[in-house]
Amino acid sequence: MSNETDVSYDPASIETQAQNYWRDNACFKAVEDDKRQKYFVMSMLPYPSGALHMGHVRNYTIGDVVARYQRMLGKNVMHPMGFDAFGLPAENAAIKNKVPAAQWTYANIDYMRQQLQRLGFGFDWSREVITCKPDYYRFEQELFIKLFEKGLVYRKNSIVNWDPIEQTVLANEQVSPDGRGWRSGALVEKKEIPQWFFKITAYADELLDGLDKLQSWPDSVKTMQRHWIGRSFGLEIDFRVEASAESLTVYTTRPDTLCGVTFISVASEHPLAKRAAQNNQALAAQIAALSQGSVAQADIEKAEKLGVPLGIFAIHPITGEKVPIWAANFVLMNYGTGAVMAVPAHDQRDYQMAKKYGLPIKAVIAQRDASGSLLPPDLSESAMLEYGVCINSSVFDGLEFQAAFDAIAADLSAKGLARKRTNFRLRDWGVSRQRYWGCPIPMLYKQDGTAVPVPLNELPVVLPEDVAFTGVKSPIKTDPNFYQYIDKQSGEQLTRETDTFDTFVESSWYYARYCSPGATTMLDERANYWLPIDLYIGGIEHAVMHLLYFRFWHKLMRDMGYVTSDEPSTRLLCQGMVVADTFYRRNDDGQKHYFAPSEVTIERDSKGRSVRATVTADGSEVTIGAVEKMSKSTLNGVDPQSMIDKYGADTVRLFSMFAAPPDQSLEWSESGVEGMSRFLKRIWRLSHEHIAQRAEHGVVGFDASALNPEQKRLYADLHTCIDKVTRDVGERLNFNTAIAAIMEFLNALAKFSEQSAQASALRHEAWDTMVRLLAPITPHICFALWQKLGNHSELLDAPYPKADAAALQRDEVTYVIQVNGKLRSQITLAKSASKADVEAAARADAATQRFIDSAGGVIKNVIVVPNKLVNLVLA
Repeated sequence: MSNETDVSYDPASIETQAQNYWRDNACFKAVEDDKRQKYFVMSMLPYPSGALHMGHVRNYTIGDVVARYQRMLGKNVMHPMGFDAFGLPAENAAIKNKVPAAQWTYANIDYMRQQLQRLGFGFDWSREVITCKPDYYRFEQELFIKLFEKGLVYRKNSIVNWDPIEQTVLANEQVSPDGRGWRSGALVEKKEIPQWFFKITAYADELLDGLDKLQSWPDSVKTMQRHWIGRSFGLEIDFRVEASAESLTVYTTRPDTLCGVTFISVASEHPLAKRAAQNNQALAAQIAALSQGSVAQADIEKAEKLGVPLGIFAIHPITGEKVPIWAANFVLMNYGTGAVMAVPAHDQRDYQMAKKYGLPIKAVIAQRDASGSLLPPDLSESAMLEYGVCINSSVFDGLEFQAAFDAIAADLSAKGLARKRTNFRLRDWGVSRQRYWGCPIPMLYKQDGTAVPVPLNELPVVLPEDVAFTGVKSPIKTDPNFYQYIDKQSGEQLTRETDTFDTFVESSWYYARYCSPGATTMLDERANYWLPIDLYIGGIEHAVMHLLYFRFWHKLMRDMGYVTSDEPSTRLLCQGMVVADTFYRRNDDGQKHYFAPSEVTIERDSKGRSVRATVTADGSEVTIGAVEKMSKSTLNGVDPQSMIDKYGADTVRLFSMFAAPPDQSLEWSESGVEGMSRFLKRIWRLSHEHIAQRAEHGVVGFDASALNPEQKRLYADLHTCIDKVTRDVGERLNFNTAIAAIMEFLNALAKFSEQSAQASALRHEAWDTMVRLLAPITPHICFALWQKLGNHSELLDAPYPKADAAALQRDEVTYVIQVNGKLRSQITLAKSASKADVEAAARADAATQRFIDSAGGVIKNVIVVPNKLVNLVLA
């Protein structure tokens, strides 16, 4: 026998050889081909933070498996990659490391690119997008200008988080839970400054209605987008301000509660609040205090509801009563009209504020009991939010919601005090950021403040990269070489905009630029060959930001003539997080002090679960915390590079696909990784044993029509495996069950011991098939085995196995044999075997008889379940 069976599995050597071949032969370069069906698969591009994490590995492995599988089906596959390179983390790193943000970013990109290549991902690097490069962002500047000219881009004042110490705008994530700036510690203020906006609300109806057409998007994502867009039907109602010609306009979807209004809340920046505070220093100070804290909606909802009366009253449009107007910290000036009617009995925010300040709470909705009697709501602990019947509502008493809506709308509309409106929760997309590391907004300001676009022939407006950055103020705001501008024709002196784009702008259209690398316009005709994306992969945390913005941007590009499709992606897969154990000890102040896995010695149970952990240095015990998402803060991250160095890229890929379904959380387990390593070593060993045996038996062509019963069973098992894997990988994207099916078949193949030329040919057919089934998941080892099995064709383009339908219609049935209800053996019989034949075969089974003899029992009864099992009951 050949000594090839002694060859050990060396992943480093095997993977280097495969990757060098793919690189040298440009194997993954995609070229448009109208004769083949295209398949565009991509994952959300990473931020170049410095190193990949296991979430990246899982995300990109999913995409690579699908890309390789679709290619083996004969499709023309594009699988690109890029880097979302602008953003706040680079600024923070520039401050911390005293290096320019650009230098830090490009160094990280180089390192992460090497890591991605080391994992064997089949990306078309010729299409790489780096969003901080001028040859990319110049086109979004151009589109911005064209949209400005069409009225879809505008500038208005907006409320932002303002750090009074650093004199700069803070992102929501830079505001601590107690409302202080992340670096200065100062109480953050709400400040009104000019901002640039995309008019996404002009597309609100289409964005909402289009969700019904996205049949292959997760329902959870579509539900979140529906809620975020929030189309509602309600009334816009005018409250006349007492002793004034002014009116205060509010919008409500619950006009049935109108008679329960006991006060009106306005934003601290509302003109009425400003006017009331003009000659009242004490009131001005109270209103200013309301301006502190984050402007993030989530933070506002959690914060204590605070307010101050303005001493101004409005007139209720139905009752004519005087209603006090309050400034409140939970009303934003840039949300709706900056004023809301307060119905404490039927709105929880209003209820909390009314309870705090002793304001009236008037119930105007009741529900009926089983007998039809009205039950006034219990308002002792909370507001009543449910629909019901109007009470305490004058002529509208007794009306249910829709009838009350219609009657109140008709009454107030006739008086000129209300209008039916369709409103959206969605607000226009504010894209101005007062930070440095971002794409410059291509606008200029005349001396009178008028905004005009940069001439198109002067694009791109390039962001200076070699700058010193302290973090207190963006360097381009203090650099006259950047912000001073002289019009080349008129000689007029203008000022350049120094705000930069929100980084969601870059990530909203990168997928489309993949389709037109090197184009001198934003996109060219190649985009319509590839788009829409056939499968887009990324986290569900992007459901209502990126995934909404990139749908919006696609519609903008369609309406500007760049693409013809309505949606950017036909199918979306949201992969689950990678989670792991945490290890910690509480400090004296109660805070958790985390330990990295490398710092502790872990005892595990038979299933690999952590049961005890001690600090390696001193043996002291630490707490094993909840399984959480891998993160730097909890020190439970695992470096992919260390796993690749230890086990090989194929093992890491295989574990990330096997440990959990792709849309569920994957719990990290190094023992699980070790198990995948053993599986690949077994594949390597058994395949080499077959190769050596095949050389001894000689090469005989495989003939499916000349199989004996045992060979037929293995052949049927093989095609059952093909059928299962094809459906799981190609349709369901259930890679874990596909891998399990391959493992199950490998066990059957290992038990197949027949030695003959025909058996060797069947075994070769099985190995040839298994290598092709595994190739998308573990491409390196399959690259090597494909050659060792004697193939000279390109594995990447080898046809994916197809199940033999006839083989799936088995002529035989395997019966499980139980003795007194416990599994003891199994037998395989013809499908046509009678009950008596099954019973006789079970009694004659050697393994079963040995057990009965050892137990000293006698068969009392035999129960046969057709095509399933035989249960022998012993006396």
